[in-house]
Amino acid sequence: MAGRDLRALFGSNDRSLGTGETFTNRERQWAAVASALGEHLARVTAPGFDVQDLEAPRHNVLVIHGVGGIGKTTLSRKVEAALADASRRPAQWGAPSWPDSPRLLPVRIDLARAAGTDFEQLVLTLRLALARHVGRALPAFDIALRRYWDAAHPGEPLEEYLRRRGLAAMAGDALPGQIKGAVGEAAQQLALPGVVGSAAGQVAAALVTALRERHEKARALAGCMRLADLLEAEPDLESFAYYAHLLAWEIARLPPKKAAVPVVLLDGFEDIGDRTHRDLERLIQRVVWLMPGAFFIVTGRSRLQWADPALQGQLDYTGPAAWPDLATASAPALLPAARTPGPAGTTSQAGARQLLIGDFSPEDCEDYLAHRLTTADGQPLIPAGIRAVIARRSHGLPLYLDLAALRFLEIRRTRTPADDDFEADFPALVARTLQDLTADERHVLRATSLLDAFDVPLATAAAGMDRDAPALRLIERPLVHEEPAALWPYHLHALVRSTLRGADDRTDDRWSDQDWRRAANRAHTALGTQWTTAATGGRALLVGCLRQGLRLARDHRLDLGWLADAAWAYVADSIWEPLAPPAPDNPTGQAGSATAGGPDSTVAVLETPADALVETLAALAARQREHRTRTADRLTRVIDSTLLPADLTDMALYYRAKAHRDLGRGTASRQGMQQVAAGTTRLAPAAQTLGWAGRQHRVLGDLWWVHAEMDQAAAAYEAARADAEQHAVAGERATSQAQLAFVRAFTDPATADDDLDLAAQLLAGLDLRATTLTTHIAALVRDAGTGGQEYLDRAAVLETEIRASGVRAAHTTLALARCFHHAVLDDDNGLDTAIRDLDQAVRDRDYAYYTDIAAFMAGRDLQFPSSARWLDGDQAVRARWRALVTARQHPDR
Repeated sequence: MAGRDLRALFGSNDRSLGTGETFTNRERQWAAVASALGEHLARVTAPGFDVQDLEAPRHNVLVIHGVGGIGKTTLSRKVEAALADASRRPAQWGAPSWPDSPRLLPVRIDLARAAGTDFEQLVLTLRLALARHVGRALPAFDIALRRYWDAAHPGEPLEEYLRRRGLAAMAGDALPGQIKGAVGEAAQQLALPGVVGSAAGQVAAALVTALRERHEKARALAGCMRLADLLEAEPDLESFAYYAHLLAWEIARLPPKKAAVPVVLLDGFEDIGDRTHRDLERLIQRVVWLMPGAFFIVTGRSRLQWADPALQGQLDYTGPAAWPDLATASAPALLPAARTPGPAGTTSQAGARQLLIGDFSPEDCEDYLAHRLTTADGQPLIPAGIRAVIARRSHGLPLYLDLAALRFLEIRRTRTPADDDFEADFPALVARTLQDLTADERHVLRATSLLDAFDVPLATAAAGMDRDAPALRLIERPLVHEEPAALWPYHLHALVRSTLRGADDRTDDRWSDQDWRRAANRAHTALGTQWTTAATGGRALLVGCLRQGLRLARDHRLDLGWLADAAWAYVADSIWEPLAPPAPDNPTGQAGSATAGGPDSTVAVLETPADALVETLAALAARQREHRTRTADRLTRVIDSTLLPADLTDMALYYRAKAHRDLGRGTASRQGMQQVAAGTTRLAPAAQTLGWAGRQHRVLGDLWWVHAEMDQAAAAYEAARADAEQHAVAGERATSQAQLAFVRAFTDPATADDDLDLAAQLLAGLDLRATTLTTHIAALVRDAGTGGQEYLDRAAVLETEIRASGVRAAHTTLALARCFHHAVLDDDNGLDTAIRDLDQAVRDRDYAYYTDIAAFMAGRDLQFPSSARWLDGDQAVRARWRALVTARQHPDR
């Protein structure tokens, strides 16, 4: 139903006010599918339709989009079922009017990250559907596919790939035989010997020759005008995407009894990338363009932008001329009726084939608000700034947008609305959210609003219930979104969650402050139980429980409990994922503490042990991105607060001492370590002695390399890496590998390449800034004596990054690497400057002996020797450092 918004119309005396609304439900979406398919069938069966026409506009896409959890996947599956079997079509959808032939062949492909579908699997799924339907080879495509497969997957049978990917049920046994038959038949027609004929590459080459020379032997495939070109192209993924053209040609020439129109349902389209990274989207779009005879139904969270000419260069085919049905109207009027959160959808007027279902994406929020209320000349009545505030707070819920528009009109009666008028939730949303829930479901809903994500056991425990049934019913509601691959698969719609916790709840069963605190305590305890008793989950579960537990303890002033042990488990792996929860907005009216401006702000309010632990762990994680001075200052505030128990206070002391060390504050660092060593907490062994806790092998490596004993240093770092692997400490393993790459960069640049590659792999997913800087310095050492100005530019960029980190050890090591570079070049002027810079960095500080090493490299006398005492005397060390330079200067000796 479409028409005027009567509530808005009767909310103002301004007769020039423009209002409107559009409401669409699931029947409307099915009607759009049926209509689009009818038009498509008429187009592809009309005389003159040619799948090899690469210039004609495309009308073979229908897009259904909306926010997650609103029912797009369910709709996609329903459409697939209805197309496959009319008896499975919902009765209310009605019978379509399209002809019985050609047959519709639905193929649904899940593009969600959890499904793990890649582009090869997408194309193979299309071919498998045809294998089951036509029951014979499609030679143009199959020969090209076999050639690609042999090149891209040497030694991997297609049958094994299909089985491993779970595709074997889709005629997985038939397809390899059909491909083999296509290659064999082509070899026979081309009179190739048996051995040669078994190789797809040889068959393809012979077929190309036959096609180019128009041999009678290739007559059956001569009609495919671009087959020879595709068989000559390099068989890589880019070429593979163009093979869709061959598939389209084969489908078009199927005999009447086997004629088929594939209807490809691409679900979860939002997971193929984003608006910056479109590599997979580009390949998929190429398939859609090259298969004009197939029809594609895309479901995702936003409209397709293919008709936007600004995307030229990112995608192959763009603009309204290419995709007229996807083009955005200049003034779209997508005005959904006010409704409770639910599965009802709307049809967007932004493009004839772009249907909006359920809630809005951010772009659609803007469109809605811009056209919800308009002036007499059609301009948006709600100013842009207020539209931005409303859109942000709505989380895409159409009901919120509708209520905000009515609030705008209400305020406008007496004064000009301002941005701050809309920085609030609507109590009406609470009532509408709860109105169709049972009492038990409402209880679970409020409890889960305390959690970022949950599963059924966690929801039940947080609610304090002895049965799962209310939670099981709740997760079936549209206000609960599901991410099956997530640690906890369920989370509340963001607006529903914030409204439950922040709006003025006037319902009969509203919670008191103590109710909220008791539920928070139950949820906190349940998280600790999950972490301590789970057989699986590992690091991800630890971090997830910490993030939620810290927030609950901080916002509701709870005892630390299991958080203390979890904090120690977190620091043990040296990975440093961000943990700090967002600043509390005091959603339930309780007197909690806050972090002004968020976890990286200047001042954190420390009133409870939870505040102090949040700040400690936030500082440790943020030190990978912050200057070490900031880290030391934050930890000092925690220590001075005396809020933490003794063992966690030692944690702050220990890492502050490490920060002081990185800043070159040797005395402060030693004093901190001595204070930790004097205690009996679990960090005392690491501060007292070496051994595994004290990273003994890495310490020895650090000692050997400054003596230019690079082989011994390398052996020590390899032992440190092995220790870390044995103890399953990913951060220490990556750090040891980075140091190994650094020392090998002096002696064996080629091997250092491999070491740096491994270090990069070990650092993937870790947030270790100092270690990453070590790898960059190692790369400079590896390239010393080469690169000219480019080398100096790289070093200058790295120096800027190091200064921002505050890691003095990295700063001095980079300066030493520059000295090595100029010494290798025999560049006295450059070396003078490099040594002067190094001396300024280390004078009267730790690492003063680095100037000695720089002089050793260059074979220069020491004007101002450091106080360092070398293990085997300065002359032996001098000889080894000088030998490293001469070896780099004369690598062939």
